[in-house]
Amino acid sequence: MGNPFRLALTTLVRGLRSRDFLLLSGTFFICGLTTNGLIGTHLIPASHEHGIPEVQAASMVALIGFFDIIGTLGSGWLSDRYDNRKLLFWYYGLRGLSLLFLTYAYNTGMWGMGIFIVFYGLDWVATVPPTVRLTADLFGKRNVSMVYAWIFAAHQLGAATAAFGAGLLRTQLGDYQLSFMIAGGFALLAAGMALRIGRDSQEEVLIVPPVVVPVAPAA
Repeated sequence: MGNPFRLALTTLVRGLRSRDFLLLSGTFFICGLTTNGLIGTHLIPASHEHGIPEVQAASMVALIGFFDIIGTLGSGWLSDRYDNRKLLFWYYGLRGLSLLFLTYAYNTGMWGMGIFIVFYGLDWVATVPPTVRLTADLFGKRNVSMVYAWIFAAHQLGAATAAFGAGLLRTQLGDYQLSFMIAGGFALLAAGMALRIGRDSQEEVLIVPPVVVPVAPAA
């Protein structure tokens, strides 16, 4: 397949010319921003500031992981049967609402946090199956690994942005409330972006050169 580094850069350059690639990368940037970067990094210190001990807060993160297993398996099943754009719309929309609710859940006791844990946990990695499926449908199964790798890189950039940004806002403002609200707003934006993926698109499909397998001459 030639130089893999050159192939990766070529795929990125062509991807940046594709509206669908930008939409998928943008929604996945927000996915990382609202999961690993925000909740994965800052939920425990935010909970501690609201009087929840560190061990109990860590247990909440573990419960989110438990419900994530259920949500992701269910999402994989749904992505084979329903419009993946609509699935992403609901996933990001519900995630945004749960993050907006989190700013009030801390003041309602453990029942409010329990509601957040269940809804947010079911949504934690549920966005991955429909994102991968849309990538394969739009860019071809032969291209999905390289294209999705760059889309996932956007996810990591989003996570880094939230990890740093939420910490900065906490230092400047003294709490995480604005960080959770901003993340919730971004998730709602991603819900709207998801509905535009693949719609009225006449873009050229990214092409990864085919693998050439040498054939030994017949004896």
